[in-house]
Amino acid sequence: MEKKTLMIESLPGYEPEIGRSLWCLEDVRQTLLSKLAGISQRVLDARSDERQSIGSLLYHIAYIEADWLYEEVLMTGWDPEMRSMFTVSHRTENNELMHVEGQSLDEHFERLRKVREVFLSHFRSINMEDWRKSRILENYDVTPEWVVYHLIEHEAHHRGQIFQLLSKLQSL
Repeated sequence: MEKKTLMIESLPGYEPEIGRSLWCLEDVRQTLLSKLAGISQRVLDARSDERQSIGSLLYHIAYIEADWLYEEVLMTGWDPEMRSMFTVSHRTENNELMHVEGQSLDEHFERLRKVREVFLSHFRSINMEDWRKSRILENYDVTPEWVVYHLIEHEAHHRGQIFQLLSKLQSL
């Protein structure tokens, strides 16, 4: 068996420290995408024990990443093109995640890809000062550094849910 080297690298084109955090964000995503490649529409849309479907969680991951970018990091309204990728309401009236059904794996992957592309493009122009500069919001102050940390944590959490659901659905 070939020995692996496990280490964090820096994405090229970014301040090295910022690039390392973004590399971690990308690593979580690549693991998710590779595990889901080729799953069926049935598995994508299935709800086990009335929990969210894999498709609903993928939609949620993309939505949250875009929302943190526009609302917290950039402190602007959403770009209309980005907003148009989210045609289903994000949450129900009870504040639960909306069930998203009937969208293909390719549609989910394309949405995730486009959101990440836009997200990463905005971080190319951030220097270390801006990386740690608080955005002053009504309910909290937040830095872009913390946003990236939170998105790594958020996606890794939902990745675990997705993998658990995938394992359960594939054994049926």
